Amino acid sequence: MKATGIVRRIDDLGRIVIPKEIRRTLRIRESDPLEIFTDREGEIILKKYSPIGEMNTFAKQYAESLAQVSGHTAIITDRDQFIAASGGYKNAVGKSISRDLEEKLDKRETFMAARGERNFVQIFDGSDGEYMNEAIGVIICEGDVIGAVILLDDDSKSRMGEVEKKLILSAAAFLGRQMQG
Repeated sequence: MKATGIVRRIDDLGRIVIPKEIRRTLRIRESDPLEIFTDREGEIILKKYSPIGEMNTFAKQYAESLAQVSGHTAIITDRDQFIAASGGYKNAVGKSISRDLEEKLDKRETFMAARGERNFVQIFDGSDGEYMNEAIGVIICEGDVIGAVILLDDDSKSRMGEVEKKLILSAAAFLGRQMQG
């Protein structure tokens, strides 16, 4: 564990404020769920809760199945990171999604784009991917955005079409229903 040097007091309702710098660094937004752990030494540990992350094995199997059916790379994310991936992007699992993808999720946008088009989004932070086409569907559970289903294609001569759009929409709807209590 890393000390920050920041000390905060608990108010009369038992609340503590997480400093803005820490919230920004860890991408903790207002109303994000946090899981609370305690250990034997009396430490309290807060961890961002990811309902999709809880389905890790299922998400991996679903991504692989979606890739086989579509012929494209399939990736499943939560609001912060890549949870499962098939094909050449398995090294992305556990890494943060890009700010651009995060903004698209906030807008609840399902879209398809080719590299060079105005609405194309680099989904990886940095230059992890040189894919040419993308189809992104937002996973919504009980009215909240909880992640995305993404298909990627490296072929500059092809385009994603209605089949891919229907695949990501049905996958996102299915995963959203799986997360409901």
